[in-house]
Amino acid sequence: MPQTAATLRASPITSQEDETPQARSLFGEILDWMLAPLLLLWPMSIAVTYLVAQSIANAPFDRALNDNINILARQLRVEGSQVQLRLDPQSQDILRANDTDELFYQVLGKNNEWIAGDRELSSRSLESRVSRQVQYRNELIHGEPIRVAYRLVQLKHQGNIEVLIQVAETLGKREQLANEIIKGVILPQFIILPLAVILVWFALSQGIAPLNKLQHRISARRPDDLSPIAVQEAPEEVAPLVLAFNELLERQTRVIEQQKRFVADAAHQMRTPLAGLRTQAELALRLKDPQDTEASLRQLITSTKQATRLINQLLAMARAENQPPGPEASPKISLQKVVQEVVHEWVPQALQKPVDLGLELDGEDFSIRGQETLLREMLNNLIDNALRYTPVDGHVTVRLHRKDPGIVTLEVEDTGPGIPSHERQLVFDRFYRVLGTGVDGSGLGLAIVREIVQRHQAEISLHENGSSADPRYPGTLFRIAFPCADAADELDEA
Repeated sequence: MPQTAATLRASPITSQEDETPQARSLFGEILDWMLAPLLLLWPMSIAVTYLVAQSIANAPFDRALNDNINILARQLRVEGSQVQLRLDPQSQDILRANDTDELFYQVLGKNNEWIAGDRELSSRSLESRVSRQVQYRNELIHGEPIRVAYRLVQLKHQGNIEVLIQVAETLGKREQLANEIIKGVILPQFIILPLAVILVWFALSQGIAPLNKLQHRISARRPDDLSPIAVQEAPEEVAPLVLAFNELLERQTRVIEQQKRFVADAAHQMRTPLAGLRTQAELALRLKDPQDTEASLRQLITSTKQATRLINQLLAMARAENQPPGPEASPKISLQKVVQEVVHEWVPQALQKPVDLGLELDGEDFSIRGQETLLREMLNNLIDNALRYTPVDGHVTVRLHRKDPGIVTLEVEDTGPGIPSHERQLVFDRFYRVLGTGVDGSGLGLAIVREIVQRHQAEISLHENGSSADPRYPGTLFRIAFPCADAADELDEA
């Protein structure tokens, strides 16, 4: 059924701004967590105060009721088999001394027969619960709540006559005393609680003042100031955050330095080929002989290829450096498949030289975590380097196998002139080239290889090829050890 205009107007429209979570105030968070328990505990405090006040108010009046029972017990007389209550004037005055609450008393015999006092007091179901210790209960008389004290009294007479004495009073004085206690405790809280809130607010403001100072110091920095923040200037609780921020600044500094170095290296390395291209173009314009012009143009094409390769190498280096270290977030890939495809791509160039390019596999499909594009770039540079330095009819072998559990080893072996032992670590530096080889190159290939290897948490080593039979060409062996995908996952979990 088509929607009407009214239906369309009523449809909710959600913008990205509405979905953006709002930043929460640290000051407000702490204040909420401090004041919320205080405000929740305050009603509980009032309830507990009320119960305590009731208990305190009952204690002295309960003792007075007990004293009244003792007064009545002393006034009991046994004449024959009858129990009688004879109150002297002094006892009557004591019993009637309560000028606020109404007092009731009652004396009952063993079988609940009435002896003296007020008949209104209840005596039901007392026989099984009454003892010679004073007991208390609450009940109603004439619709008004009263407090009753009662106990059994044994009279000194033949036969050990027992009587039940009950004394009760209304609760006026008790409630009045309890209210006075509650007022004395609760009313000051109405003054103390706002003061406590103000003090908490002030203390919290003072407590986060160092954070505000730290924020002002960071805001006052120059845009190019990436120096670490002094941890001593931050509160102890914020020190881990400052340390983490300093690590971020350090990483950012390294990134900026890499970018600056890349720009400087690119500018330096491109200056020479661009100048050569310009010279070749100007020379081609001045030449009159077609053959000389053609030779100059061919040289121009060769220089263009070299400049293009240098640009590609620089871009590959930048791409490798910008990848995050570690393959944790990278997918599983088949290293055997990557090696087979890359070696197959280089076969025509190897045949053109010619150089025997071989591939040796264990037959097992090795999986690692990594970036396939970077691994292809790494292997391309190793094979290109091997083919460049291997003489005609030489051998280049790419080998993939597993020696140790959890480790996949990739080797690229050639029968070239080799690298002296004192230069084997230097060849991985940018733009470093072994002198006397007579081979053109940018000096970036092995630097790119090392960068990609490090990004995959692998290890690269350089050795002499021991299988070469010609002493003039000892050859070179590059060995890279990758952690298997399963072993890398176990290492990350540990």
